[in-house]
Amino acid sequence: MNGYKIGTVAQYYSNLGIAIIDLSQSVHVGDLIRVSGSIEFSQTVQLIQVEHEQITSAYAGDTVGVKMIKPVSPGDEIIKSDHEI
Repeated sequence: MNGYKIGTVAQYYSNLGIAIIDLSQSVHVGDLIRVSGSIEFSQTVQLIQVEHEQITSAYAGDTVGVKMIKPVSPGDEIIKSDHEI
């Protein structure tokens, strides 16, 4: 599979569908990401938040909230991908 790790899920809020992700690389709205770990799926990033404020880009060292299309678990890896699985 192509791609590279951009972060790790630290927490997941099931009532909101938001994963808190500690980033090791940048992420932007519109990027295709893949979740790998407790579940495997791909999605396009639709929403990134920091402190409940929407942003369009975040960078290594940032901790962000990302809207997920499926539930994820702490420890799941977030991989920037160039194709869906």
